[in-house]
Amino acid sequence: MNKIYTVIAFFCLATFVNAQVAKNNTPLSRAYFHEQIDRTQKDILALPGITGDLNYAATGKIDSLQAAIEANAKMDNNNKIKFLRGLNEALGEYVSACRGKRDSVAILPDLVNVFAQCLPLELNNESIEGIVTQYSYQIEQIIISNFAYSKNAGIEAIKNIALLKYLKVHPEKIYDILRTHPGLPFTDSLIIIAAHRDPQATYDNAAAYDALADSIHHCDDPLVKIISQMARMKTGRQLFPFLDDLYHDKTTFEKIASVINDSAKYYKLLVKTEIDYADRVRQKDTPMAMKDLTLKLAFNANDIYVSQINALHESPDNVRFKIIDNLSPEELYYLAVLCEEEIYTSSYVKGVYPRIFKKMQKGDSLLMNVRFDHFKKFIKMAANYNTLDDFLKRMDKDNAELLMKAFVKGLDKTNSLEDAVDVANSFASVNDKALRKLILTEVQYNLQKAKDAGNTRGKNIYGILNILFLSMDTTNRVDVSKLLGIPPVYFVSNKNLQDTSGKIIVQQFTYGDKDGETNFNSFISSVSNSNWKITNNPEWVTVSSTHGTHVVIYTNKPLDEKKSLDDKAQHDLGDYLFSNDLNPVIVIHRGHSYYLPSTLKQLVSSAQVILLGSCGGYQSLNKVLTRCPTAHIVASKQVGSGSVNEPIINAVLETVRQGKDLNWPALWNNLGKLSLSKDLFEDYVPPYKNLGALFIMAYNRMLENE
Repeated sequence: MNKIYTVIAFFCLATFVNAQVAKNNTPLSRAYFHEQIDRTQKDILALPGITGDLNYAATGKIDSLQAAIEANAKMDNNNKIKFLRGLNEALGEYVSACRGKRDSVAILPDLVNVFAQCLPLELNNESIEGIVTQYSYQIEQIIISNFAYSKNAGIEAIKNIALLKYLKVHPEKIYDILRTHPGLPFTDSLIIIAAHRDPQATYDNAAAYDALADSIHHCDDPLVKIISQMARMKTGRQLFPFLDDLYHDKTTFEKIASVINDSAKYYKLLVKTEIDYADRVRQKDTPMAMKDLTLKLAFNANDIYVSQINALHESPDNVRFKIIDNLSPEELYYLAVLCEEEIYTSSYVKGVYPRIFKKMQKGDSLLMNVRFDHFKKFIKMAANYNTLDDFLKRMDKDNAELLMKAFVKGLDKTNSLEDAVDVANSFASVNDKALRKLILTEVQYNLQKAKDAGNTRGKNIYGILNILFLSMDTTNRVDVSKLLGIPPVYFVSNKNLQDTSGKIIVQQFTYGDKDGETNFNSFISSVSNSNWKITNNPEWVTVSSTHGTHVVIYTNKPLDEKKSLDDKAQHDLGDYLFSNDLNPVIVIHRGHSYYLPSTLKQLVSSAQVILLGSCGGYQSLNKVLTRCPTAHIVASKQVGSGSVNEPIINAVLETVRQGKDLNWPALWNNLGKLSLSKDLFEDYVPPYKNLGALFIMAYNRMLENE
């Protein structure tokens, strides 16, 4: 039965083909290839953008080329099949590339022309290199792999030229290609291009012991020779940050080598070079290896200085900060801006910042001396540590205004929201009314500019900042939640904190150092009354309310940190809460800033209220919001103190126990009336003043709505 169907199908096909042959006077052996081309032409016409000249190229020009192949008396049947098949293959590759958006539809006329021009050369066994290499890389790629021209004498040369064109567009691929294609005729040219584009990659490849490394070492280009020399030296990594100065004869290997073994002198040289490079950047010149210089400077700043003053946090200041006493203001500046993630609050507030201005009175002089390198980062840190007002007062009023205008400008031009969040946080730290008004005016100017230009990202960023900044003045009566579509920022509903059984679950993280023991004992003392019941467990305690709303507090015991028993207790408690479907909605961190990363790693997404009792907890807002995007966060910008933490914690717990909502302005007003250390309390930021956090919430909500 199958054979019968096969015969019938073949008979029908033969009848159809014979009819076409009769119609077109084309032999049966080539009719199939013409039909394939016709089908591919239909695919081309279906591509978006095939109009006008492209439409003619897809129909008339291809039809003419088919006819020319058929009419060519110099071709035998095999050659005609060869070129018809090759033409269809080229057109099919064009369709695939256009569908995959690798090529533009606009190359079609050139593709047909190239195919036609190469045809007589191929027939005469002549190279097609001179024709093909006049056209784009995309067309070269189609011809290189084409059936009709794959054995042409010029193919290898075309491949090399096409590869060169590709690598000029994608220089980041140069070393990958050279590693897999040794012996290319233009290897030196490519190495020179790569060395100027990415000196670090050149150094890494030159440091190896293979054929590519040999090619780099035999290249006579001056820059490549300097990199090659470094790559074979033991101190090469320490020399590399000074590549640009070495290349331009501003220094020598010997001068750098003379300070390499003295960590303080080497750090000073790194700072000097960083400032020189920053000055060139301001003049629209980018030094080679500047990124590597900054990374090396950051590493040494932390390794030599910051890690040490952090480690001595319990030592007297004269002992702790002795190592940085001899640093210049500029050298201290880079300790701050390049070690933002590592530096402890006390290291900055008590050590680095005051020592900068002990040796230099003017803030604008400092920024001019460092050529405004990383100035936005310095302003951000000053705002986050509550030293911005002090910093701005150290410069002329006009200069302070220009600085803050520059700080606010171009927030929509970056790939992240970091600068916009920094501006939001900084505004809340400015107490000077005139300066606040200036920043607000600048935000509104940029907002209008974005609107006029139809710049959606700019409208979003500056629009949110405008609303947040206006809300800081209560006389404006700005409803942030309503205008930005985010949860209420002034209060947290007691009902929303309760789980399905009516309980409010609280988790407190305690650490096993001396301060942790003190904090734990103080907490137990505060809940040792008739309103609470305490239940002990080997690793944690459970504190349950006996009156009012059912509040349950779980806090791990401050077990020996040297044996990591506190860490084990926290994780065991976390496992217990998870296994019993107990989801903390209030999370409290009690411990120094260097313990905070551990707490944040264990932070649960159910947390709605987060109290960060450590020094500088405010620096970690972004990390908290990554886990808990709508959380209300209380944190200090400077020193976290038990004398302030405990009243805040007690006020929050007592408020929810009594079944009341957390009304932050009212709660904060009441706390301000207590006999707390005014300076310390003013460094704590309540949720409704966490403008950076509110900005992130609002921007994410805006993107969701769009």
